[in-house]
Amino acid sequence: MKSNSQPIKLFLVVAFSCTNLLVSLTPVLAKPTLGSSLSDAYGGLRLRSHPKTTLAQATTFNQPTLPPGPPPGGRVRGGAKRGGCPLAKPDLTALAPFTEEPNSVINVWGKTMVERPSWFFYVPYTKDSPYEVEFVLQEDPDSKDSKEIYRKPIALPDKPGVIRVSLPTTTPPLALGKQYRWFFTINCDKEENSPPTFLEGVIQRVELNPATVKELQTTEPLKRYAIYAQNGIWYEALTILAQLRQKNPQDAALQAEWRNLLSSIHLDDIAAEPILSDKP
Repeated sequence: MKSNSQPIKLFLVVAFSCTNLLVSLTPVLAKPTLGSSLSDAYGGLRLRSHPKTTLAQATTFNQPTLPPGPPPGGRVRGGAKRGGCPLAKPDLTALAPFTEEPNSVINVWGKTMVERPSWFFYVPYTKDSPYEVEFVLQEDPDSKDSKEIYRKPIALPDKPGVIRVSLPTTTPPLALGKQYRWFFTINCDKEENSPPTFLEGVIQRVELNPATVKELQTTEPLKRYAIYAQNGIWYEALTILAQLRQKNPQDAALQAEWRNLLSSIHLDDIAAEPILSDKP
């Protein structure tokens, strides 16, 4: 009996020591590695740095249905060689939501919540071209005697890209619930008296519920963008995201959001074009 007791004691000591070692290592092995999922946070909206993850979590723009009454119609692309303008790819384009009916009728229509919103247009022509460019806003779009409330000559940019046009404080504010028709025209061939190349659409100022308005007043820019997009408020969603991209031009998450937003209204070809100016 004495000859067997010593090996048994030695085995128990070794086994107990190994068990203690495993127990001491368990918390270390189970501890998660920091930085395993890098992300950026803008206004509480987390956007992962991996492009696929970013697109999977991207904000959805909920395009509203058309308002009651006659369809707004409109034109979101300039059209090849229309008005004597040279071919361009991408074409002159309004960054505005649109629908195409089965009979090929285009309706360009979007919502805003502000009294003096901003519009964005992709312009393929530069200041070296002797073209006349103009933005016009009219009220009562379905009326024969529609009243013009704003007209402004637009300077062509130094290079092709997305430009911004905003209503100044000197213009009357947009009225709640009222629709307005806008035009962006380029006259490329005045000598032949050709009709200008133009873009056209309808904008309507609306309100959201008080709880959402309060949230918009207290949250960060990218979260405001998400709220506007989810509620179908195109013009503020676009303006906020454009401003964020200009302030953070190398941010991959914002670039992905921009691509997602424009792709949601079938303007994928404009997503890679530069935003040239944030000035009204």
